[in-house]
Parts: sequence; structure tokens; C-alpha cells
Amino acid sequence: MKKHLALAAVLLASPFALAGNPAQDMGRAAHNFLKGLTAEQKAKASFEFTNEERENWHFIPLDRKGLKLSELNPSQTHYAYALLASGLSQKGVMNATTIMSLEAILAEMENDPVKRDTQKYYIAIFGEPSSKQKTGIWGWRFEGHHLSLNYTIINGNVVATPAFFGTNPAIVKKGPRKGTRPLGRMEDQARTLMQSLKEAGKPVVFSDKAPRDILSSQDQVAARPKSQGVKGADMNAEQKQLLLAILREFSSNARSEVARPAMKEISEAADKLQFAWAGGLNKGDPHYFRVTDEGAFMVEYANTQNGANHAHAVWRLFDGDFGRDILKDHLDKEHPKEK
Repeated sequence: MKKHLALAAVLLASPFALAGNPAQDMGRAAHNFLKGLTAEQKAKASFEFTNEERENWHFIPLDRKGLKLSELNPSQTHYAYALLASGLSQKGVMNATTIMSLEAILAEMENDPVKRDTQKYYIAIFGEPSSKQKTGIWGWRFEGHHLSLNYTIINGNVVATPAFFGTNPAIVKKGPRKGTRPLGRMEDQARTLMQSLKEAGKPVVFSDKAPRDILSSQDQVAARPKSQGVKGADMNAEQKQLLLAILREFSSNARSEVARPAMKEISEAADKLQFAWAGGLNKGDPHYFRVTDEGAFMVEYANTQNGANHAHAVWRLFDGDFGRDILKDHLDKEHPKEK
């Protein structure tokens, strides 16, 4: 397997010859979405692949470039959600739409329906979508408050990072949706691992105070963090399985054709992974954790804001976000003068 698929690639898929190819499905979904738009709408949704906007990702509630869900009619909205579903598992679609729906709770809490709008999510298409099996270079983005899903398709390979999921509130504490907790399982798994490592005397907690947010923030290139915490090689079998469970929980938002082969590869090299924790040790305390493969990727999670009831989670590739490493390989091989 090519090196760009190794370890870093839990959200990176090689081409599939069988039906259900993610790259082909995304291409078809993007074509169908664009075909149903007016000329004005298509102009708002479409960008050149080389446009700098492709790497201009955010997860805060601001106006974005692209076509907003509220600008779509019911038929167009169906195609918009079909595009979203082409990149996610059933669970991922459920988590994404739940996160979007929480804007209604924030609108009521803050009395601000303009800023907090369940339809303030934007679709952007970069380049010309291709539904062919192994050709075409293009990308798409589905983004709004607490949700940033970025896809780059390069000759049949799908890169799906940065991938960001956030939730505010992290757990709904009252009302008819009491108990809703989109990222709760991931947090619980990490806390169980942290407690196990701490009881074993392992240096898992690198600071008693958690950083305010994920350290990679909304940077276009994620910097490698300090080497902190406990490596998989220093964990027992049960701890190592808990470590992998954190990654499986995040990656299960992606389509199974994408997540399973890469998680298998990560599992086979789990000794290289490193888990680190900062902040409080008990449920409800502000806290932060991350899982890192220093040569490839990082998963971060922070729940510190709004009384530790506001969580952010992200998967980043150090060299491969937005398909940078595959694009470089492609240009080196096919278009050396265009680098």
C-alpha cells in the first residue's frame, strides 16, 4: 500500500472497483446537486479547484462562501443532504445533523435566531466533480458552526480532512432532548483510558489545566504537538484496545469503505500511537485529550468552554490535509512543470 495511505489514512480511501465506491458516489452526488441549481446558485456554490478558499476552513458561526442551505428549495435540499451522506456513514449523518439541530437550542438560549440558525450551513464545490473511477481532481466542503467536512478527490483517492465535529451543548441538560450527547462516547472512552493509565502510574496527564481549545485551532496546516503522554507500546492489551476505540469512534463517522481498511492498518501499528490528557480527571471537569501518530495524524478533543459543556473534536493529517501529499505526488509524476 502506498505510503500516503499508511496510518494517516483513517479518512483516506484508495479506489474501489466494486459498487459503492466513495469517490464515484461523491462525484454523482455533486453532479446531481449542481444540476438542480439555478445559474446564480451554481455560481455561488462553484469554485476553481485552485481557489484559496478550498483550504479556508472554519468551525465558528460566521458567514461563509458557498451556497447556504436556507437558499435551497425542498428538492435542492434533498440533493444537498445526499451529497453530505456520500461522505459519511449512517452514524456520521446522524451526528452531523444532530450537531446542526443544536443551533435551535442555542438560538433559544441566546435569543439570537440569526446567528444560531440550523440552515446556516454551506456547500462549496471545488473543480469539476468526476464520477469516473480513477480520474479527476476536485473537492467539496460542507461547513457551518461546529461542522467542517472537507473532501479532496484525486484520481479516485478520497482525502477527508480536516474533519471537525463540535457540539454545544456537549450534553443537553433539560427539555425534550435531554441527554443528547453527540460526542459523548468518544469522551467516555478517553476518560476510561486516562484513568486506567493514571492508576498504572503512567505519565498520561501532561497538565492539570486544559488548553482552552484544540491546539490545531483552524490552522490550514496542523503543527505536530509536543511528544507527551503514553505511547501504545507502553500500554497493556486492554489499554491499547481503549486507545484504538477512541479512533474507531471518530472514524466511524466516515463511510465504512473508508474507515475500516485504514483502521485495520492503524491497529497493526498501534504501538506508534500516543495518548495524552490535560485538565480535570472527573466527568464535568474541563479537559483535553489527543491521540497522535507523530509522523502522520492527530485527533484532538477539548471540552472546556461553557462550564465544560461545549466540545470540539478534529482529525488532522500533518502532511496530507486537503490532499496535499497526494497532489504533490501527482504533480511530481504527471505535471512536473506545474508544481
